[in-house]
Amino acid sequence: MARRPRLDPAIFNLPVERMRQGYYSDKYFVRAREVLLADRHRPRVLMQVFGKAHAYLGGIDEAIAILQLCAVEWPELEVQALYDGDEIRPWETVLTVEGPYDAVAHLETLYLGVLARRTRVGTNTRLVVEAAKPKEVMFFPARHDHWLVQTGDGYAAHIAGAIGVSTDAQASWWGSEGIGTVPHAIIAAYGGYTVLASQKFAQYTPEHVRLITLVDFDNDSVGTSLAVARALGPRLYGVRLDTSETMVDQSIIPQMGHFHPAGVNPQLVLNVRRALDREGFRHVKIVVSGGFDVEKIRHFEELGVPVDAYGVGSSLFRGGGRFDFTADVVKVEGKPCAKTGREYRENPRLERVT
Repeated sequence: MARRPRLDPAIFNLPVERMRQGYYSDKYFVRAREVLLADRHRPRVLMQVFGKAHAYLGGIDEAIAILQLCAVEWPELEVQALYDGDEIRPWETVLTVEGPYDAVAHLETLYLGVLARRTRVGTNTRLVVEAAKPKEVMFFPARHDHWLVQTGDGYAAHIAGAIGVSTDAQASWWGSEGIGTVPHAIIAAYGGYTVLASQKFAQYTPEHVRLITLVDFDNDSVGTSLAVARALGPRLYGVRLDTSETMVDQSIIPQMGHFHPAGVNPQLVLNVRRALDREGFRHVKIVVSGGFDVEKIRHFEELGVPVDAYGVGSSLFRGGGRFDFTADVVKVEGKPCAKTGREYRENPRLERVT
């Protein structure tokens, strides 16, 4: 029995006809398929897919959807696969496809690319989530890449443990919606008055939306946090510290000399937390953002900085390791036939896709 339901292939909104035509595929795969079709040669092969790094698998349901919708005939294929979010070892087989080679030759570029992209995002997000535990991680990298990648990246982050994403597209595959904060732009639109902009958000935003306000517009995170908390009371869920790495917050200036003072640093968080607590606003959460990656989060957690959530952006698209995947023909008509060094490697964790 399958461990859990897989995503419906229809949710991916694939350009099926273009994919079937090989429009997005490496040309040599398209031509290889044309040769086989012209020669009426349909060998039944076993394709084996593996990665080369320790990672958390992403994109597997999307890869399966490509095979289901874009292969010549899905019933001709026998597919076995791991699941999105599975921890994988280097060289571990994550997917096998058995069937006539011409039925899937034109799809290799597509499913390998999906696996590589989603695994990178999912793995980077999982590492950040683990570094932040038990704190929450908000997935905010939409502005750092092309809009077309949002849906799959958001799902990869969700599977990896992120508690929220910033756009509705990123949340669409599991039926949620984007989250966020009162942005700098609307503060500027209300003349630079953070309190007024926050009040307008509270007035016109549904009650179920957690209201989090950016408080660095005037480079006075302590003063602005207190002002917003006084004005909104229990409606204020949290404040977000996002001081530029080239700026020193006003509350830090008297304390300079013993730590790196610019940007969002541990002392700034302490200053805001203590100020809120002194005035009885212990319910107000502190979200930090601006250059946070695994190393910076680990540093904050080792110091016990009173952060409630981390907003992480562009670092989720980076990270070391090779997250590419490779597909090889390892059997032909049931007999071993593979490039030397790429022989069939059975994986009992694979599950049949129906």
